[in-house]
Amino acid sequence: MERVILHCDLNSFYASVELLDYPELRDKPVAVCGDPESRHGIILAKNEAAKRYKIQTAETVWQARRKCPELILLGAHHEKYHRYSRLVNEIYERFTDLVEPFSIDESWLDVTGSLHLFHTDGKGLGDLVRKTVREELGLTISVGVSFNKVFAKMGSDYKKPDATTLITRENYQELLWPLPVTDLIFVGRAAAKTLGGYGIRTIGELAGTERGVLVQLLGKQGGTLLDYATGAEHAPVIPARELPGPKSVGNGLTFPRNLVGWEALRGGVTLLADEVAVRLRQLELKCATVNISIRDPSFKDISRQKPLPTPTYLAREIVQACMELLEASWNPRAPVRALTVTAQNLVPAEQAGEQLDLLSPDAAPRREKVEKLERAMDGIRGRFGRDSISPARLKEQGRREEG
Repeated sequence: MERVILHCDLNSFYASVELLDYPELRDKPVAVCGDPESRHGIILAKNEAAKRYKIQTAETVWQARRKCPELILLGAHHEKYHRYSRLVNEIYERFTDLVEPFSIDESWLDVTGSLHLFHTDGKGLGDLVRKTVREELGLTISVGVSFNKVFAKMGSDYKKPDATTLITRENYQELLWPLPVTDLIFVGRAAAKTLGGYGIRTIGELAGTERGVLVQLLGKQGGTLLDYATGAEHAPVIPARELPGPKSVGNGLTFPRNLVGWEALRGGVTLLADEVAVRLRQLELKCATVNISIRDPSFKDISRQKPLPTPTYLAREIVQACMELLEASWNPRAPVRALTVTAQNLVPAEQAGEQLDLLSPDAAPRREKVEKLERAMDGIRGRFGRDSISPARLKEQGRREEG
C-alpha cells in the first residue's frame, strides 16, 4: 500500500504569531527582531509583505530598513511560539497518531492508516488540516503531500503561503527535477559547491548521476542524496513520544559583520550561549561538554571542545568555557564570520551531581542562587519577550556601536 505523508509548514511562523495581536498590520511589511530599539538588532522573521522587499533573516535592523524604510518591527516572544507550536501539533494529532515534529514550525504526518476516517484522499486531507489550523488558531500552513518524507517536505516548500501541493510518482520528475540542487533537503553550501564543480546543478542532474560518482564526491551522503532525488527515501514518520532525547543543543549565527577582537567575540559567544542555556533549562538538561565552531570569511571552519568540571545549564559557565577554547586556539586579530556554540554530553538536570569542593564549601549554594537567577530571567522573557532582559555585556556593546 502506497504511503501518504503530509509535511505541514507554518507560514512566516514568528511573524504570524505576533500579528495575531496586531491584525491591522497584517498587510504591511513586518519583521520580528531581537531588539526593535537597536539598529544593530537581528531580524529573526518577516511576513509575506516584508519578503517582497528582500528582507533576510539574520541581517541587522538598519540593513533591513535601508531596503524598506517603512518596515514595522515587533519584539520576539519565544514562549508564545512554543505554545502555538504545541497547539498546532495537537491539531495534527486529531488526524493521525503518527506526527513527527521536524522543527518548531514543521511536522510530518503519516496519514496512510487514517485517510478512510475522513473519506478523502491525501490532498483533500491536507486541505482539511490547513482549514482547521486557519479557523482555530488564525495561522496558515503550507502542506506537501507525497509518498515519502523528503518529497512531502519539498511539496510544502513548492507553493506558499496557505497551499497544498501533491507530489506523486507520476509528477515528481516534472515538478522537482528542474529545481536547483540546493532545494533538496540537506544539500548545504559545501555539497552544492562540490556538485556544481562537476556540472551537477539541478535535482534532475543529481538524480541522473551514478551512485559511485556521488559517493566518491560526497562520501555516504552522496548515496543518500541520490535516494532523495529519485524518490527512493522511505524513512518512517516517528511520533514525538518515540523520538530519542536530544544528544546536543546548539545555536549558531552568521554575523552581518565579521567579529574581530576578544570583546566582539565575547559578545557573539554570549548571545549564542545565552540561548543554548535557555533551551537546556527548558529541557531540564545539563551539559558536561561545550563545543565551539568558528568560521572565517573564507568559509574555513575549526571546532574545539572541552569537558566541564561540573555539568551546567548556566550561560556564564558556557561562555567561560567557550572563551577559554577561543583564547587557546584563535588569533583575536583574525576576523570571524560565524560562530556556533553547542552543549554536548547531556544529562538530566536532577542527575547532574556536583563534586563537593573542600576549598570552597559555599560553591554549591552559590551555584543554586545563580541557577535561580537565570530561571527568573527565563520567566521575565516568557512574559515580556526574549530581549526584555539580556546580558549587560550585549547592552553595553550595543551602546558603544551606536556611539
